[in-house]
Amino acid sequence: MFGIVRPCRHRLGENLKTQWMAHLCGLCLALRGDHGQFARVVTNYDGLLISVLTEAQAAPGTEWRRTAGPCPLRGMRSASVAQGEGARLAAAVSLVLASAKMRDHLADGDGLLARRPMALAARRVATNWSRAGARTGSAVGFDTAVLVDAVDRQVGIETLAGIGTPLLTVTEPTESATAAAFAHTAVLAGRPANAAPLAEAGRLFGRLAHLLDAVEDRAADAAAGAWNPLTATGASLAEARRLADDALHGIRLALRDVEFTDAKLAHVLLVHELRNSVDRAFGTASCSHGNPYAPSGPGGPPPPPEPPRRDRRGLLAGCAVWVGLACTCQLCCGEYHDPWSGEQKPGFCQRCDNCDGCDGCCDCCDCCDGCDCCCDGCSCDC
Repeated sequence: MFGIVRPCRHRLGENLKTQWMAHLCGLCLALRGDHGQFARVVTNYDGLLISVLTEAQAAPGTEWRRTAGPCPLRGMRSASVAQGEGARLAAAVSLVLASAKMRDHLADGDGLLARRPMALAARRVATNWSRAGARTGSAVGFDTAVLVDAVDRQVGIETLAGIGTPLLTVTEPTESATAAAFAHTAVLAGRPANAAPLAEAGRLFGRLAHLLDAVEDRAADAAAGAWNPLTATGASLAEARRLADDALHGIRLALRDVEFTDAKLAHVLLVHELRNSVDRAFGTASCSHGNPYAPSGPGGPPPPPEPPRRDRRGLLAGCAVWVGLACTCQLCCGEYHDPWSGEQKPGFCQRCDNCDGCDGCCDCCDCCDGCDCCCDGCSCDC
């Protein structure tokens, strides 16, 4: 699971968390429905933004949801999931970009892909994903050639880039690709006037995605001798942060010009959570939910009494249950009971990530230039 927008379930609140999971599951099921079970591995956090934006602009009464049956990824529970052209566009974009990501790893000879048999198999998968994405994109009126062209231009730009090359020259192909995908959500939702501001928001989102990936991978790329935009151009972290902050501000301004039917989830993800993603990448924030009962200072609230201790499984029995949970992916999504203690725990992808001080409200008045929209439970409409 990859992507830069990884919201904390504590910040989202119950209602927005349910909506977010509906789009995540909708993307996963759209991939499975059009391209088979294996295609579900390209499900990613950023791809679902396409589905979110499409639904956020849709006319009231438009049927964008359906009830999906029990799934191991949801702990064998049914759920309302996103459907329709927004989810299919998200699937097409995810397939093409995953194909490009795999080709990039092939070019770098990363890990097992340095071995010829694995490289051949991976190249075949990447080709199939690219073709599948093109078919689905065509079905919803989106030409994925713009994504493929961006990937091809990226290779040439990276080859020519050197010390002094502007970072924005390196990020331009990614910006163009995400701009096209964001803009097409306006076409699907029947709001063509939204295409221009959404293209601008998408362009800046692509810039952020490229910059944050470069910042987070800088040390690992240096150790492996891999190409990194910051190292190759000689750009400093301060310059990268300046560009990231400018992009955040630009996205907020662009979204104000978009006519939404229900902007709440899109706003939270593309304004509040995106800001948290930048803070996380640059190491300027931390999560406070490791121990939600930890006192914030002298005289803080005491921890609640410990629940009655459950009977613990033995080592072998617990290991057997753990394997079963891993095979159904309940360790990743939904909730599960600890194989040994029986304690109920959230899946890894639901655990809090960089949610410093969050209490269910977005603290909107402190971060959005006058915006008064807060998360679920704050009695604000936006």
